[in-house]
Order: sequence, then C-alpha cells, then structure tokens
Amino acid sequence: MITSVLVANRGEIACRVFRTCAELGIRTVAVYSDADENALHARVADAAVRLPGASPAETYLRGDLIVQAALAAGADAVHPGYGFLSENAGFARAVADAGLTWIGPPPEAIEAMASKTRAKELMGVEPLKAGDITAGDLPVLVKAAAGGGGRGMRVVRELVDLDDELAAAAAEALSAFGDGEVFVEPYIEGGRHVEVQILADAHGTVWALGTRDCSLQRRHQKVIEEAPAPGLTPELEASLREMAVRAARATDYRGAGTVEFLVADGRAHFLEMNTRLQVEHPVTEAVFGVDLVALQLRVAEGEPLDEEPPPARGHSVEARLYAEDPGAGWAPQTGTLHRLSVPASVRLDTGFTDGDPIGVHYDAMLAKVVAHAPTRAEALRKLAGALERAVVHGPVTNRDLLVRSLRHPEFTAGGADTGFYDRHLAALTAPDPDPYAPLAAALADAHGRSRFGGWRNVASQPQIKHYRSEPDGTEHEVRYRHTRAGLVADGVRVVRATSALVVLEVDGVVRKFDVAVHGERVYVNGAALTALPRLPEPVARQEPGSLLAPMPGTVVRLAEGLAEGVTVAAGQPLIWLEAMKMEHRITAPASGTLTALHAAPGRQVEVGALLAVVQEDQ
Repeated sequence: MITSVLVANRGEIACRVFRTCAELGIRTVAVYSDADENALHARVADAAVRLPGASPAETYLRGDLIVQAALAAGADAVHPGYGFLSENAGFARAVADAGLTWIGPPPEAIEAMASKTRAKELMGVEPLKAGDITAGDLPVLVKAAAGGGGRGMRVVRELVDLDDELAAAAAEALSAFGDGEVFVEPYIEGGRHVEVQILADAHGTVWALGTRDCSLQRRHQKVIEEAPAPGLTPELEASLREMAVRAARATDYRGAGTVEFLVADGRAHFLEMNTRLQVEHPVTEAVFGVDLVALQLRVAEGEPLDEEPPPARGHSVEARLYAEDPGAGWAPQTGTLHRLSVPASVRLDTGFTDGDPIGVHYDAMLAKVVAHAPTRAEALRKLAGALERAVVHGPVTNRDLLVRSLRHPEFTAGGADTGFYDRHLAALTAPDPDPYAPLAAALADAHGRSRFGGWRNVASQPQIKHYRSEPDGTEHEVRYRHTRAGLVADGVRVVRATSALVVLEVDGVVRKFDVAVHGERVYVNGAALTALPRLPEPVARQEPGSLLAPMPGTVVRLAEGLAEGVTVAAGQPLIWLEAMKMEHRITAPASGTLTALHAAPGRQVEVGALLAVVQEDQ
C-alpha cells in the first residue's frame, strides 16, 4: 500500500495530487526549482526537496535527481503529473528500478503511445514525411512527438516556411519535454478537438469515461473544455469510445489516459494518446462523480476497478485563467498576483496564492475554474457568472475573454471548432470599459481628503484625476467636488464612498463598486485601472523601427545570418523569445536594413528592452 507520494511536477497539478493524497492519509513530497522555493506546491507538501539545475525550466526534466529526491524523502511512489517527464518511459523505468511505485501506465505503453509517431502507426495512421511534402499537402501541422499542451506545434500554410517551423517546433519541444522529435500531419480546417478519458486496471477492465470537447484553443493550447462533448450523434460517440478502449487494450494500458481525435464532417480522425492525466480532467470528475487521482492511486496499488464506471450526470465546463493579454497576441504577463478568489459555487484548482509572483519560467496558467450543473446551458451560465464575480488582482489575464467566450452565441449553440478565436478574437477583446469605474476609483481615493478639510464654503473648482484602463490603454478624466454634504459628481448621486467601497446611484439604479489599490494599479470590480500623474512624465523617444521585447523572456535564437547591415523584409522573423514555455517571434516591421542588433541567444530581457532596429527603405 502506498504511504508517501512524491509528485514529479509543480504548480497546480502538484497541489491537485497533494489534495487527494491528504484526503487518503498519504504523506506528500514536493520537488522544487530555485525559482519555486516559495511556491505553493512546495509549501503545502509534507516535505519538499530542492532540485539543483542549470535553469529553472530544466530542473523538472532531471529524472535522476527526482528519483534521488524520492528516496531521500522516504517516498514509496512517484506521480508524474502532466508535462515535463509524465510521458517519459525512461523516467518511468528509473522510478520502478529504484523500488518505487510508478503511478502511471507501464513504460511499454508509454513507448507505444507517448510518441505520437508510434501511436499513429499503431492506430494505422501514417504521418507525413517532411521531405516529401508538396504545396498540395498544405496546410500541415508540425507537432512534438513527446508531449502536448500546444508546445512544439506549428501550422504551416506556405512551403517556404516549413523548414523554419520545423526548427522552431523542435526547439520548443526540446525545451518543454527534453525531446526535440517532431512530425508532420495534415491540418484539418474547421475540426473539433474531442477526446475520451480512459482508465484501466491490471485485471483487464478498461473504462471509457465519456467525451470532452476542447475546441476553444489558442496557439493549439486549450482554453475552455467541457464534458460531455455537445452535438455528437450517438453512433459517433460510441465509435469514439470504442476506438479509445481499443487503443488502451492494444498497449496493455494501466492507469489514466486520454485518446484525442479531430472530428470533422461527422468523422473522427485519430490524433494521439496522452499517457497521463490531462489538465482538463476535472470536468470528467464532475460529470462522473469520481476522483481520478484517487483511482490512479488505487490502480497503482493493484486494486481492480468496478466492471462499469459510474453513470454520467449533468454537464461540466472548465476555463483556464491565464496571465496573458489576448488582445496583444496572447502575450504572457508577469508580476505579483495580489488576490485571487472565486465564488464557492465553482471549483478552483491553482498553484498560486495571494502575493505570489508570476514569473517567466513556466506556463502562464494561473488557475482552472470548473462549474457543474444539470444541463450545459446552466453550466455555462454558472461558470461565466463566477468568472465575472471573481477577484483577480495582478497581471493582465484572459478573464474577460473567458466570460465573453462562454456567452458567445456560436459557443452556446454547441459545436464550435478550433478556429473559434481566429474568427472572433477581435470582437471578444474589444474594449468595453465600465464608464463609472474611473469615477469610483477617484471617489475612493478622495475619501480621506473629504474628511480632512477637502470642502470649502465657496464654490470650488472640481478635482480632476486621470486613469488609464488596462490593458487597452483607454484614458479617462474624472471630475468631482468636495462639499459640506460630501463628495459629489455630475450625473450621479454618491450614496457612499469609502476607500474600499463606492456606492453610486445612476439613473435611479444603485450600483456598488469594490475598490482595491496595489501601488499605482486600482481594481474596481472587474476593471483594472492605472492612476496617472497630474503632469505627464517624460517618455524616452525610441528610434523608428525599434524592435522592443513585448514580454520578459530569454532570446533563444536569431534568424540565420542576422547581423547589423543585413537587408530584411517586412514580416520576416528575426528574433525568437521564449517566455512561459512558449516561443514568440519578433518580426521585421518593414523592409529595410538592420542598423542595430542587441539580442543574442541566451540573453535574458525585460519587457520593453531594445532588441534591434530596422531602418525602413525610403
């Protein structure tokens, strides 16, 4: 029987596994990089072991150090979580060879299915050979063979871009999974990403726990997931379950896994099998009323599953809250997470707590928020409402995008495909500021002054304050007055104004505004504002054609032959940055000559750092 589990991972999934272990009376062990010394997963575990590493990103790929940590801490089992080494057969063998219990499928099953190329061969699907691809094969999708989560994945629509995208995908895959193997497959436009959760024991039982739809994606990484997948015919759903069970039996599978398909024109195309727990597993747990981590532990202990899974009930939907700006190319954001809370009506899975830093070394996901209800419509409404009421004080996030997505008519109708954000991103990220949020911020700020001589016996000039909405940059001017009766503003009645709560009556409707201040950033209900100085500060002038780092990160490579004096074309990729485990391309803003180059592979840069200058052709 398992008594102590080390989780070979970090963040949200480590905290998720620890929670189940604690409920079962199992001792927990965390591992952490230097960057994660004070991270939540390292704090909540019963014991924690530091992993030395050349860089924070590489630390969790050191299987040898993780096995040593498990032995040193007295753990008798290892749970891999997802990502990093979770689909690494060599790591699974090393765990077993050390006399520890591996909470996952047999290494042979990982070898058969964790490599996407071998999995396709096993399922009778032939990948394309990169050297044989012609213009007639386009568009194609380059994918990492050893992992998922959108990393190492590129859509290629022009044959001239294929070699560069192969190199970019391989570099990103190597950084994320320690394996740079990539492959190419046809890219099917307008498809839906549908998957089947499986769970198998060592006694021949295989469960197919319904379907999930994960079609709302950005950069091939899932954003909103739901179970069951809406709008499938009974025949297609039965076919998906049958193929998933067949894949599990073909590899003598044990433990939790996910078989993924692309559904288009009523047909299912096999994509891959993930030999691990998925990020989106909570929606399946909610629908079937199970704890998949507890079942993983049970299977690892050799216990049998029931002959049939529990019946499905209701509908569940999950949204991933990312520290990123969807309106700025999904640019990841860093800073301090001052506050994160959601209504008690929904489930929150996170690896952060109030006051934690959001750094550049790992994925940008802050949390998963999950709702369950009797019907799909009720689940969508419940989750959208909870996200709207959530308190998220810190870096810019995708929260508003999530709320609007959950309420978008194409999504609520069911059956939205993977091109949803390609079609609707501009509308979903269009600024929609609350016109009274800046006034509430100003009145809260003025609360103290109104008690200490702010009013005058004679009519006074209005007080003026300026705010900028984040992240869209819209600026607002606010005017109000101090009077004997209190604070007043044109067009509204100030019912109450304190430093934390402002109540306004607008056209007969009383509205409440919760206000919180962190430095120059002011949070008013769901709006984030920056208080601007009375006199604008001088701004450093940038030379025309300057390429600035859009985010903090690491320069991973430069375009071949890039040097000062070379000629570049508009839109040509010049510099690649890695931030939060994803690569971001910096392209030439115009055709011209590269007159300055400050970027170099391996260089750490802050947001706004000058990387290069392109002098435009006249």
